[in-house]
Amino acid sequence: MKFGIITFPGSNCDDDMMYVLGDVFGHKVTKIWHKETSLKGINPGDCIVLPGGFSYGDYLRCGAIARFSPIMDEVIRFANEGGMVIGICNGFQILCEAGLLPGQLLLNKEQLFICDNVYIKPHNTESALTYHLDVKKAYSIPIAHAEGRYYADPLTLNRLDENRQIIFQYCDQRAQINDQSNVNGSSLNIAGICNEGRNVYGMMPHPERASESALGNTDGKLLFESLFGWMKEHFALIA
Repeated sequence: MKFGIITFPGSNCDDDMMYVLGDVFGHKVTKIWHKETSLKGINPGDCIVLPGGFSYGDYLRCGAIARFSPIMDEVIRFANEGGMVIGICNGFQILCEAGLLPGQLLLNKEQLFICDNVYIKPHNTESALTYHLDVKKAYSIPIAHAEGRYYADPLTLNRLDENRQIIFQYCDQRAQINDQSNVNGSSLNIAGICNEGRNVYGMMPHPERASESALGNTDGKLLFESLFGWMKEHFALIA
């Protein structure tokens, strides 16, 4: 399986993602500049990643300008044809702005930038990023955002819950979901969601920053291993 990493002006986690996917896990990875008009050989069964950062300096609204970059037409086409697309942090914001995921990421409840290790709990194992995870366990994954408070109207939230599209929720160390563990004030403690087709994913925490023992945390590595397992099961393209 190949990975295409979309790079926008202001992306700063693209190389981190390339290193984890390429050097740590040994997959083929290519970087795709936002002005490209093709996905450079990324095909169904491969995966597109929109990394974290501050695309276009977060001017206007996070992800709002990046959504109109030329490459996004191809990303949207790829997703609509069933291709796997994952957005991390700013990538999540861009996917929401592009309409590939419902809802919006708003300013954190305290209106401050948060950079910290937090705990998240899988809502279910019916998604690519939670496929091999334990729904009773809390996973420590770093966050770094000022506009990470997930918001959607009550009807959308009900639909996300009923369709099991909530993939991660903020929790405490004991995997308890409560107001105290809701670090940014997100609706329903949501840290990540997917679309109805389960091929487009967005999450605010950064698993690529917790994928090596040298960093003191390998919980993020488990999310990537879930992704590979899901792709192998559903596409049978990983050797």
